[in-house]
Amino acid sequence: MGKAAFLDRDGVINRDTAYIADWSEFEFLPGAIEGMRLLQDAGYELIVVTNQSGIARGIFSESDYQTLTEKMKASLAEHGVVLTEVYFCPHHPTEGQGSYLMTCECRKPAPGMLKQAMADHSIDPAGSLMIGDKASDIEAGRRVGVVSLYRVRSDYDDVEDSDVVSVSSLLEAAQLEVTGRV
Repeated sequence: MGKAAFLDRDGVINRDTAYIADWSEFEFLPGAIEGMRLLQDAGYELIVVTNQSGIARGIFSESDYQTLTEKMKASLAEHGVVLTEVYFCPHHPTEGQGSYLMTCECRKPAPGMLKQAMADHSIDPAGSLMIGDKASDIEAGRRVGVVSLYRVRSDYDDVEDSDVVSVSSLLEAAQLEVTGRV
């Protein structure tokens, strides 16, 4: 079984400006690309798990999301970073429209996206890590048995847990995980 770095997208990989629908709005956070490259070089599968309620709310379409995702992947590839997979949840339990209005097993903190990734890519959760900026990201990791939990400090710092390492960036989390120091 392999190991994965489960990465939230908005607030970890890119600046979270709420409901990013177009590549022109996408901005990689400082150190994010370097952090992903460091994890990749250390043998981690890079797997993005992202809630995208903008789809559920009708702010942008799944097609818009997929177009942006393909551009993100292409930009990362230009920097030597290859994402193993990107999983997304388009649902919302109270603000969704039509078929997107639902309580599902994929919207974090539910573990559905991580479970699917583990099954699809033979991932060992005990050897994996989760990097997120919200309590829901961390909880999703916990629910599948991920032991290394990193929380990128953000406006969502609503919970501090003794088993979660607080970091300033994806790069800091990668450095701590791979080398034990920043």
